[in-house]
Amino acid sequence: MVEFPARIELIALPGFPLVVPGDDLAGLVAEGVARAGQRLQDGDVVVLAQKIVSKAEGRRVDLAGVEPSPEARALAAQVLKDPRLVELVLRESRRVVRARPHVLIVEHRLGLIMANAGIDQSNVAAGGGEVALLLPQDPDASAQALRARLGEISGAEIGVVINDSFGRPWRRGTTGIAIGSAGLPALVDRRGEPDLFGRALQVTMIGFADEIAAAASLLMGQADEGRPAVLMRGLCWSAPASPASELIRPEAEDLFR
Repeated sequence: MVEFPARIELIALPGFPLVVPGDDLAGLVAEGVARAGQRLQDGDVVVLAQKIVSKAEGRRVDLAGVEPSPEARALAAQVLKDPRLVELVLRESRRVVRARPHVLIVEHRLGLIMANAGIDQSNVAAGGGEVALLLPQDPDASAQALRARLGEISGAEIGVVINDSFGRPWRRGTTGIAIGSAGLPALVDRRGEPDLFGRALQVTMIGFADEIAAAASLLMGQADEGRPAVLMRGLCWSAPASPASELIRPEAEDLFR
């Protein structure tokens, strides 16, 4: 069960530092919450940009050390991308979905259908440099570990969402989605519940964690804003927690595969 409030509060945590491998992200979040003049409370949700989670987990790769395979070189010539970057994409992927000049869509090993396996080079290395950033190895596990640590620090029962910017088929523009979550229901099944006129809902399932991620993205931005952590307050749920991996449509339900 999820209650839909008439008002929620979103607070971008101020003064968040640049994250480096090995940083205690939970500690940095707690410091950011204090700088915002707040204390974590039961029911709060902390949303973290994927980049800072990947950086803290040491998921940076120096392209100078990547040797492209023949497959990567051939695909790179087709999509007009750096063969070293394409090599990383293939290593992180189950299959190539679409390939054309300047576009490489794959099924990530996590099941996500995305451009370039989520590998990014923006806002990764100060002063430039040929460095790429991979997604966290297990975003749901990362979210769970952060939630546990923040619970130790604050004593509060909270939710954690790791969000990433995502393109969508048939629609322009990117939006925030949840690639990891803990402490909240990522997917809310409302099938069987009545609508406004008493008709039972037939297919309604809500991407609760995705909606949280998208809302937080409005504060985070996607360029030089430097606000990778957002505190969300005012949500209420009693449904059991479920990971963000539940948001991925099973292959048997995929009509476009």
